[in-house]
Amino acid sequence: MNELCPEGSRLYAAALRAGRIARTDAEPAPCLMEFALLHPDPDDPNWLRPVPPALALAQRLTPIEREINERRQAASEIADAFEPFMALGGQSASGGGSITVLEGGERINTALNLATAQCHTEMLTVQPSDRVSERSVLRGLERDRPLIERGVRIRTLYQHTARYSQEKLAYAAQLADGKVEYRSIDELVERLIICDETVAFIPTRDDQQVALELRHPGLVRYLIKVFEFMWSRAVPLSAGAPYETAPDGITEIQHSIAKLLVEGHVDEAIARRLGMNVRTCRAHIAKLATALGSGSRAQLGYLIAQSGILEQGH
Repeated sequence: MNELCPEGSRLYAAALRAGRIARTDAEPAPCLMEFALLHPDPDDPNWLRPVPPALALAQRLTPIEREINERRQAASEIADAFEPFMALGGQSASGGGSITVLEGGERINTALNLATAQCHTEMLTVQPSDRVSERSVLRGLERDRPLIERGVRIRTLYQHTARYSQEKLAYAAQLADGKVEYRSIDELVERLIICDETVAFIPTRDDQQVALELRHPGLVRYLIKVFEFMWSRAVPLSAGAPYETAPDGITEIQHSIAKLLVEGHVDEAIARRLGMNVRTCRAHIAKLATALGSGSRAQLGYLIAQSGILEQGH
């Protein structure tokens, strides 16, 4: 079991706010106990106290670390077995294999694992927000930790919404090092991974089941320039600025939403491009409407354009 049920998430949040929760109230969500998020109140057996989120997350990640060590050994043995074929593969890639279509999650991950195993200088990644499972955290740790141990520099771009993801924050903390940098920006288009200015990976379908492996030097150089353009406009993941309220009373994320509203995007498209769910997006739109004194959706677009908030350098 990798995800809390909706009721469990609601009750755990309520327990954290109140400091405790009645046993009877927690019964509808057995996942709370399966995740070890509650423990008996020593002062009253009828109540349960919440385990701090940081501690609970660490408990979940510990078995992942053990599995990483086992898989790392297996990966090393597989790499040794394929070493005789690497030179042959490099020769074919210099011909017609500069663009390779990868179909299926397993083949994509195999290609990524091989590319990162050969990475010796720097890896650049763009990671739009989505739900993070223990399996994806495991894969990320498996790939990134050996890179760090080899002295490879890693730079990763997230959307601002990653600041609300305990999984992503814990992942970043696990790999905290001088050669590892995490930044966030309001809007990202798609995933991107680049290794050593040599190979890049981009998805070609929304379900992430088909990807392109690019080894054409011109294409890779172009994608690096795109990454550097976004990186220069992003802020460190540890900074709080992107969600602070600006002098005009509107947060940075609401400025991003305003820009997309004026461009004519619907709520679902805005939420997808900014890495948040539709309900959260609509809540920000409502706050934006209140701040600008709008009484309707049509009037909101007009008021945004007239207010000049999109011309204030946000």
